[in-house]
Amino acid sequence: MAIRATYAVGDIQGCCDEFEALLAQLHFDPARDRLWLTGDLVNRGPRSLDVLRLVKSFGSAAITVLGNHDLHLLAAALTPGDQLKPHDTLGPIFEAPDRDELLAWLRSLPMLHHDAKLGYTMIHAGLPPQWDLATAQACATELEQALRDDERCLELFTHMYGDKPKRWSDDLRGVDRLRFITNCLTRLRFCRADGTLELKFKGKVASAPPGIFPWFRVPQRRSRELRIVCGHWSALGYHDGDGVLSIDTGCVWGAKLCAVRLDRKAPPVFVPCSSSGLSPDGE
Repeated sequence: MAIRATYAVGDIQGCCDEFEALLAQLHFDPARDRLWLTGDLVNRGPRSLDVLRLVKSFGSAAITVLGNHDLHLLAAALTPGDQLKPHDTLGPIFEAPDRDELLAWLRSLPMLHHDAKLGYTMIHAGLPPQWDLATAQACATELEQALRDDERCLELFTHMYGDKPKRWSDDLRGVDRLRFITNCLTRLRFCRADGTLELKFKGKVASAPPGIFPWFRVPQRRSRELRIVCGHWSALGYHDGDGVLSIDTGCVWGAKLCAVRLDRKAPPVFVPCSSSGLSPDGE
C-alpha cells in the first residue's frame, strides 16, 4: 500500500492524552500513514509509559529520533545511582513489566533521520555550523553505535552530563567526542559565530545575549541547504524559516502539541494541552 501522508510531531514528553487526540484529528492510520517524532517522548508529562508503548506499537510507521529526556531516561535506568530529578515522571517506566523491552527499543532508535525523497532531515535539537549532512550523519551513527553497545553505553551515560567541549574538532576522541555530539543533537539552541556552543541560555531569540545566534542562523552554517525538522526549543515555539521547521510548541508546559504534514504543503495542526501544564525550565 502506498504511503498516504507523513506527519512530523513535536515533543510529546508524556502528554499521551494530547498525542492521542492529535492522532485522531489527523485520522492517522499506521497501515498507510507515517509519523516522524522529533524526540523527547517522555518525562514531565503524566503518561510517559503509555507514549512509549503506543509509539513502539506503530512499528515502522513511526520514525523517532532520541531527545535529551529520552537519553536521561536511559541513563537513569542503566547506570548506578539515582540520577532522577525532582520533576521527572519516569517512575512508572521503571516499574513496568515491559521495562527492559522498552529500554532496548529506545536504544535502537536513531539520532538523525534523513529522507532525500521527502527532502527533510530530522534531529531533536541542532547542528553545529561546522557540520554538513555527511558529518552530521557520521556523528549520529557514532552515538547510535555507542548506545547499542552495552559497555560503551555505560561509559557514555556515566560521562554524558556536562557542557564541554564547547567547539567541534575532528580530533575529539572518546567520551569528549560523544558528549559533544550528544549536546548538539539533543540540547543545542544557540552558538557563537565561530561555532562555540552556548548551552546555558535557553530562552527566546529576542532575549539572547549579544554575540550568540540561534544555531540555524550562525553565518556560514554548512547545513544551510538542508530542510531540517526538529523540536526541543519550546521557548522558540513553532518556527518555519531559515531552512528549519521547529515544532516543539510546549505542550507539557501548558501550551499545545503540533503536527505538520511533510509530504505536501498544509497548515500545522495543533492540539491544546488538556491541563495547566508545568512551569517551563527550558529543557
